[in-house]
Amino acid sequence: MWYLFYNSLLLLVSPIILFVLLAKQRCRRGLPQRLGLRADRVSAESAGRASCIWIHAVSLGEVVAVAPLVRELRRRYPETRLVVSTVTETGREAVEQRLEGVAEHRYAPLDFPWVVNQAIDCLKPSLYIFVETELWPNILRSLRRRNVPSILVNGRLSTRSFERQRLPLIRGFYRTMLNMISCCLMQSERDAQRMIELGAEPSRVRCTGNIKFDQPIPQVSAGAVVSKAALGLTDRELLVVAGSTHPGEEEAIVNAYQMLSPDFPDLRLVLAPRHIERAAQVELMIQAKGLTVSRRSTGGQAPMAGKGARVLVLDTRGELALLYREAVVAFVGGTLAPVGGHNLLEPAVWGKPVLFGPHTDHCAEVAALLVNAQGGRVVQDEQDLAQGLRELLRDPAIQQRMVAAAQRVVADNQGALQRSADIIATYLPGRETSRLARAQQGHELSSRQS
Repeated sequence: MWYLFYNSLLLLVSPIILFVLLAKQRCRRGLPQRLGLRADRVSAESAGRASCIWIHAVSLGEVVAVAPLVRELRRRYPETRLVVSTVTETGREAVEQRLEGVAEHRYAPLDFPWVVNQAIDCLKPSLYIFVETELWPNILRSLRRRNVPSILVNGRLSTRSFERQRLPLIRGFYRTMLNMISCCLMQSERDAQRMIELGAEPSRVRCTGNIKFDQPIPQVSAGAVVSKAALGLTDRELLVVAGSTHPGEEEAIVNAYQMLSPDFPDLRLVLAPRHIERAAQVELMIQAKGLTVSRRSTGGQAPMAGKGARVLVLDTRGELALLYREAVVAFVGGTLAPVGGHNLLEPAVWGKPVLFGPHTDHCAEVAALLVNAQGGRVVQDEQDLAQGLRELLRDPAIQQRMVAAAQRVVADNQGALQRSADIIATYLPGRETSRLARAQQGHELSSRQS
């Protein structure tokens, strides 16, 4: 009954869904494949592999989160075809950049039954892994009917999602959907408890930790172009990098920068909008404030060269994680705006002091760890941001304490990758999949956490 209602509603709103996807440039390119109108091309090498693991990650953030696990799966199962599906163009680019030679990319099917069935028949997965919050009823149902295990990895439930899914009108449907999942590997005890409260069977829910802590430091090649020198900056100049920003946040960050510029004439700012198609809009806003601004894609070989306060809008993909290395302080967006926050660990892995706003529901555990260890700091608004930056820039000793604390948080919380990979192994065909083996694994995991 629930699935009949869901699919009827899906058909009813399908024109709206298609309009929204066509309107979003980052979702437009993969639409034919997502609708099942373009066949999945399989290389001769892939066709010869014995089995397939399908990993689904929505966009850039989810690909970054799951990339270490995909590499670990390739190491453990070199003969298995690994396919990572995404929804957006930024997700596709992240797969091709971060997982080149490790996994293939395809666009995820829209959750219409006939499209889902076509995708599954084409891929023939022996296991389906999906990241963080991507629950699609028809995909889970079709996999269950084919006896293909499905595993949620790095799972999390924001407070907003949790409250919405507890509503009486949809709670029964959500419980039915959760029972289609073979195993839920959650980031924190809070997330695990929420899944159980929503109806997941406790024996199928494990707290394995956050895989993002196992993200390796981005590799900087000898000829790397993402450096202060390549941007036209000298060693004397100080760089603040504000990453994954949203509307409203950029203006607050630029205002804070303007407050600091008279006292710190060597301070420079890089702004990296979460959605780079907004770069022109952000550039115009900065120009209107009377600041010298350039864009990474059009600023030439040294876009920040010159004297005086200067801002660079980072409108290229794949460079933000490397550019955090050059920062003296980092700000992570989606936190001053009520979005829920983005990846606080990208600057932390470089040992950078991390500033962020109060809206951290999507990364609550990491935010709390950084704040408690004094490797990160919450700022409430542009005035607070300016004050936090001023304190750090004036006192190198505080900077160094935050650097050490951020690095310690990352090191102390690693291990989720191996725990997740070990559990995934028990669901692969031909592996040890008995209930006794899984129960023993769950007992060992509980012992490590206690």
